[in-house]
Amino acid sequence: MQGLISSRRGAALYLLAWLFLGAALGGVTVAVEDAPWPNAMLFAIPVTLVYAVSAGFSAYYLCRAYPLAERGAANVLLALSAAAIVSTLLWNAVVRGWNEACLLPGVPWAGVPFRPQLAILIFGLGMLLYGLLAAINYLVTEFDRARVAEHRELESRLMAQDAELRMLRTQIDPHFLFNSLNSISALTSQNPKGAREMTLQLAGFFRQSLSMEAHKKVALEQEMALIRHFLAIEKVRFGERLALQDDVQEGAGDCLVPPMMIQPLVENAIKHGIAQLPEGGWIKVSARRAGSLLHIGVENAVDEDDGADGLEGNGIGLANVRQRLACAYGHEASIRWAREGAVFNVAITMPAEIKEG
Repeated sequence: MQGLISSRRGAALYLLAWLFLGAALGGVTVAVEDAPWPNAMLFAIPVTLVYAVSAGFSAYYLCRAYPLAERGAANVLLALSAAAIVSTLLWNAVVRGWNEACLLPGVPWAGVPFRPQLAILIFGLGMLLYGLLAAINYLVTEFDRARVAEHRELESRLMAQDAELRMLRTQIDPHFLFNSLNSISALTSQNPKGAREMTLQLAGFFRQSLSMEAHKKVALEQEMALIRHFLAIEKVRFGERLALQDDVQEGAGDCLVPPMMIQPLVENAIKHGIAQLPEGGWIKVSARRAGSLLHIGVENAVDEDDGADGLEGNGIGLANVRQRLACAYGHEASIRWAREGAVFNVAITMPAEIKEG
């Protein structure tokens, strides 16, 4: 019962349906008993509303006490049949009592003749309506059960997705730290001052990255600031051999991206591209918004005479970014990479989301 009238709209629709049934019963009473319309309506509508409340609550609690998934069909049918018979007999008693009360001397518009045909009709109607109420309550209960199960499944899926995203994000820091410590170790004997400067820059980088760790998504401008900080670390090692070009068009910088999504791509570009060129090279990060999509590109110079595809080694950058995009956006995001001559490029397409407020 509560499931059917849990909202004002549901209660109003429930009341209107029973008012219609009461009016229909009044019309049948006119035909069966040849009673005047006012008498038939005064007789039928009040007792129908009484049955709406009593049978409605009875069917609701009985359906909760005898769930289809836990009780056998025979037990459920037996319980419903017994409850329907008892409810209908009680309703007949109420109908007779109300009709007797309406048969007042000198009041011609109250009360109707109550012959056996009308009693049989009311009994059959009561049984039918009780069965209908039970069926509706079972449908509502199963619908609510399915909705709760779907909600729990969605929550479990989101929790699993968040756990996978956290796992993927935790891969980045040790990976980058391992490479940076190797660089510091190499600089210690050749350039102690540079090693110290790189250590300080590394501490600053991780301080900034930790501030982004609490957010599932950050503005692209924040990600670009982290990349510039990262390149300042690498500049200690590469000097003028490393150049950054960034082309973040208007409107793209405000779009949200998973934190530290572009940084591993830039790190790959340095490790597998710039580090292999004696004269150094350039890295270009571009971003533009096109309607509901955000396009991000990472390009870098590679050795044109080297036949490798720029992915040698056991780096996890590209695979990590692809998995994180799949977890966060599903099929709405994609990442592609290719080598064209002396340029290796990575192209990301993802939904353009803007932080509200």
